[in-house]
Amino acid sequence: LPLGKTQSPESLLDIAARRVAEKWPFQRVEERFERIPEPVQRRIVYWSFPRSEREICMYSSFNTGAEEPSAAAPGVDAA
Repeated sequence: LPLGKTQSPESLLDIAARRVAEKWPFQRVEERFERIPEPVQRRIVYWSFPRSEREICMYSSFNTGAEEPSAAAPGVDAA
């Protein structure tokens, strides 16, 4: 670390939110608990998203098998 700069420890909120996000989808957390304070919700959501570029690419290209809307010809209604 450069002189004059100190590193502060990770907050308990971030540690707990990261652990929750690693184990459960946010939807399950919302369903399970009646009231979740907004700051806690924000940190769980923050830690729920992938961190590495490789994971982001993998999740963004995930195909569920459903036809994409862009696959249909523009201006043609499916009847």
